[in-house]
Amino acid sequence: MNQPLQHITVLLDEAVDALLGGASQPPAGHWVDATFGRGGHSRLILQRLGPDGRLIAFDKDPDAIAEAARITDARFSIRHEGFRHLGELPEGSVQGVLMDLGVSSPQIDNPDRGFSFRFDGPLDMRMDTTRGQSVAEWLEDAEVHQIAEVIRDYGEERFAGPIAKAIVARRESQGPLRTTGELAQLVAGAVKTREAGQNPATRTFQALRIFINAELQELEQALEASLRVLAPGGRLAVISFHSLEDRIVKQFIAKHSKEVYDRRAPFAPPTPMRLKALERIKPSAAEVDANPRSRSAVMRVAERTEVPA
Repeated sequence: MNQPLQHITVLLDEAVDALLGGASQPPAGHWVDATFGRGGHSRLILQRLGPDGRLIAFDKDPDAIAEAARITDARFSIRHEGFRHLGELPEGSVQGVLMDLGVSSPQIDNPDRGFSFRFDGPLDMRMDTTRGQSVAEWLEDAEVHQIAEVIRDYGEERFAGPIAKAIVARRESQGPLRTTGELAQLVAGAVKTREAGQNPATRTFQALRIFINAELQELEQALEASLRVLAPGGRLAVISFHSLEDRIVKQFIAKHSKEVYDRRAPFAPPTPMRLKALERIKPSAAEVDANPRSRSAVMRVAERTEVPA
């Protein structure tokens, strides 16, 4: 009998502590887990909320939605959609937003999802398997320059050009790539040098996953939406797992953590700061030892400031 795929939530206590802001009493109000995953953060938030608290979660993954159905707490609800839809909540109605941008272990470890080169499975990589193109479908028609651009920009892969050419050459000679094993083998042949301890396909798989799910674009949309839905004093906590995500989060918080002057109107009052950067948290050595997948995580926390009318 197959054992259920396990997921260890990264920065579990730290994220919930940062989100709730060290409240001395179980808080009320509305809170958002923007990336439910397998529900580790959501379950702890619910334990900490008071009876008048409410938790709204978002996730695109049908497996995550099925997991969320196991939570019978009346204070909890989930929406089967990406967190860019956060902006549909009423303005200023939310006391805290948590975003955990990592791919869950059950997604990585399930060969049918196609996220990992460690298992041979369909070359899919969609977070939401009910809609959109799979990686295999996109690679059937994409041109060399398009493939190279995706692998270079989203994977920071210096051999993006040779990999793209190898994908198209393989498509023309043997037919399109269909499995993760085929892609991993092809990339290994195109990457001439590799980082110690890293599979040569790591950056290519990351790039294609980010692209096919429009992850960076959705993150940017969700961050902007958080400014609108957070009440003054509300917390934003974002856990990222690679430099592209963390750079977007860092720059977003920095941009909104300062007053902005309009050079064209030097005597006009500045646009007030909208966020206050609070802290940057990394997993402890003990957490990394217990869960090596947490080693690249970084959480940035900010607070919505009071904006004058």
